[in-house]
Parts: sequence; structure tokens; C-alpha cells
Amino acid sequence: MIRKIAHIGIAVKDLEERLPFYRDVLGLKFEGYKDLPDRGLRVAIFEVGGVRLELIQATSPDSTISTFIERRGEGLHHIAFGVDDAEKTLAHLTESGIRALDPAPRPGAGGAKVAFLHPHDTGRVLLEICEKGRDVRQRE
Repeated sequence: MIRKIAHIGIAVKDLEERLPFYRDVLGLKFEGYKDLPDRGLRVAIFEVGGVRLELIQATSPDSTISTFIERRGEGLHHIAFGVDDAEKTLAHLTESGIRALDPAPRPGAGGAKVAFLHPHDTGRVLLEICEKGRDVRQRE
């Protein structure tokens, strides 16, 4: 089941505009960028207390982040929970009546398996389950 908070995603219009606040003002450790061209996203990754903080910028007008920002503006996009087995966790959640936006876990960044849960079933918060992949550092 749920082991930890894997990361928190924040939707931003411009990474270069927001990055100095998190890096210089808050003093968070900046770990670099991750480009996800198949999803139309660029992510700036920070580490704080063993949890990744991801600033997510759309690089395509039809990406989910573009749509999110158009509807709601910049801000908290999702919270990702680390799990040992994404398939098993997703099955348990759907059997418990929670709708999934993904019918099955799909490939995520760094080789992870991810699935998002419908925010109407989670108190209007977009939640992600994330099983770490080979390329994702595990933080305990």
C-alpha cells in the first residue's frame, strides 16, 4: 500500500520565472530538469526532506498542465504516493470505489509505473500512485 510521499507536483507557467524562489529564496536543493516530450512537459526537480518537489511547465498547448493552468491557474497539481506494487494498489483502490483516471498503471518519469486517481473521489485533490522504476532514486 502507500509507503511515503514520492513527490508533489506544482503547475507553473514559466519554470525560469519560478525556479529562483524555490532555489534561492527557500534554499531547496535543485536537482535539475527532466523533459517529458511525449507528454508535453518540462519539470524542474527539487529535494526537500527526502521528498521531491516538481515544478511542472507545459511545453505543448495540449498537455494536461496547459489545460490545468487555463482552468485553475498556477498551483498545486498533484501529490504522488510511493507504493511497492502499482497494479495491486490500483486494484485495491478501484475495488474500494475510487475511480482511476488511468485504467492500469502506465510508464512515468524515470521508469516508474504511475496511475492517477479521480479528484472527485479524493476530496478534490489529484492523487498519483507511483511505483519506482530502475532510474528513480528511492528515498526512505
